[in-house]
Amino acid sequence: MGQQASKRSDLIIAGLGGQGILMGGKILASAAMSQYKNSLWLPSYSSRVRGGPSECTVVFSDDDIDAPVLSKADVVILVDPPQLKLFERRVRSGGHIIVEKAGLNETIEREDIRMISVSALNMAVEMGNRRTSNMILLGIYIGITNAISVPIVEEEIKNKFTKKEKVLALNLDAFRKGIEETPRLLN
Repeated sequence: MGQQASKRSDLIIAGLGGQGILMGGKILASAAMSQYKNSLWLPSYSSRVRGGPSECTVVFSDDDIDAPVLSKADVVILVDPPQLKLFERRVRSGGHIIVEKAGLNETIEREDIRMISVSALNMAVEMGNRRTSNMILLGIYIGITNAISVPIVEEEIKNKFTKKEKVLALNLDAFRKGIEETPRLLN
C-alpha cells in the first residue's frame, strides 16, 4: 500500500488553530519514538488559539536530526486549502501534498510533486464529528508512506484519548478510514 519505511521521514502539517494540526503531529512524533532512534515535533502557531495560522514539523529518523526547522519536507498535510500556494513550494521534489478538498479552489503548478485532495471534512461529518478530519488525513499519510506501522499509531491515539471512550472511538475510526481510502486516492 505505499513505500517501505525509510531511515528518515519528515512532514509538515499546516492549517489553522483548532483543526488538530499540533495534536496530529504530536501523535505521529510520539508513535515514531518506538520505531526510530530520534523523533522531533516542532509546533508553530500564532497568538490566537483558534483560527490563526498553525503548523508543525515532524521528523523521525534513525540518524541524528541536525536541525528542527524544515524548509521542505517529503510530505505536507494541508488542512486549510487557501494556503496551497504557500505550502506547495515546501514539498521536496518527488514528495506529496495531501490537501483538504473542502474550499480547494486551486491546483499545484509543480509537476515534480503529487497532490492528493481529500474530502476529509465531509468524511468526518458523515462519521459523526467534523473534528476528526485531521485523523483521516493522518491515516492517508500513513497509508501513503508506511512511515510508522499502523498498530503503533493506533496505540498512540489510544494513549492520547484513554479517558474519553467516545472521542477515542471516533478518532480511531477516522484514522482507519484514512488508511482505507488511500488506495482509492492513489489511483
